[in-house]
Amino acid sequence: EVQLVETGGGLVQAGGSLRLSCAASGWSFDNYDIGWFRRAPGKEQEGVGCISTSDGITYIADSMKGRFTISSDNAKNTAYLQMNSLKDEDAAIYYCVKLQYCLETRIGSVLSWGQGTQVTVSS
Repeated sequence: EVQLVETGGGLVQAGGSLRLSCAASGWSFDNYDIGWFRRAPGKEQEGVGCISTSDGITYIADSMKGRFTISSDNAKNTAYLQMNSLKDEDAAIYYCVKLQYCLETRIGSVLSWGQGTQVTVSS
């Protein structure tokens, strides 16, 4: 059974940092890639970025580039989303996803979703 479990969300002050973790199971971790999406109240779902678990290539959406980074620890079947310099508009539910692929320029097709973790930013 495919499972993606996000942890690390919570309340943070504007300008602060959070690291989200995504523990994956149910497949060979380096055969598929991992991505992150977010959904804020009243807004459309937004792709945050992704990582190729086979070669470490990452993609980060323009609005988050320079503040967010994605990494993975294949030995732990876990991916991470490091978020720095958080802004009010970063408040959302963040979802970890299993991807068909991740390229330097875009997020590939989503195959499975995690349950999401809430990030709240206070100003």
